[in-house]
Amino acid sequence: MDWTLFGSALLSSTLFPGGSEALLLYRLHHGADPLASVLTATAGNVLGSLITYAMGRFGRQAMRRNEKAERQVARAERWFARFGRPSLLMAWLPVVGDPLCLVAGVLRVGVGSFLLLVTLGKLARYAVLASVV
Repeated sequence: MDWTLFGSALLSSTLFPGGSEALLLYRLHHGADPLASVLTATAGNVLGSLITYAMGRFGRQAMRRNEKAERQVARAERWFARFGRPSLLMAWLPVVGDPLCLVAGVLRVGVGSFLLLVTLGKLARYAVLASVV
């Protein structure tokens, strides 16, 4: 397993910035196995999203003590109610993807459906990138 790619994908799917896509393309350009690379990047990216989800799920009590945070959670709940769980397919998007995972945790979306939707979206993104090379 390419632990550097895994770690890069994990970090870039938390609230920290990262660039796992560039590393994936670099590895593929230099002859890495496409299937193994896509699966490694996907696994790291999904694990990072799961960490962000857990931060939302278990940090809600801390947010309730902050009036501003509680208003943001209420707004996110309305947004999530409008677009629903399928919006988690877009968890790979820059800027909005990580907050989507956090909101899913705050709203206590089932971990099974969270993992399924996030994994499908992230796997599709890495597969498209790999097909370019």
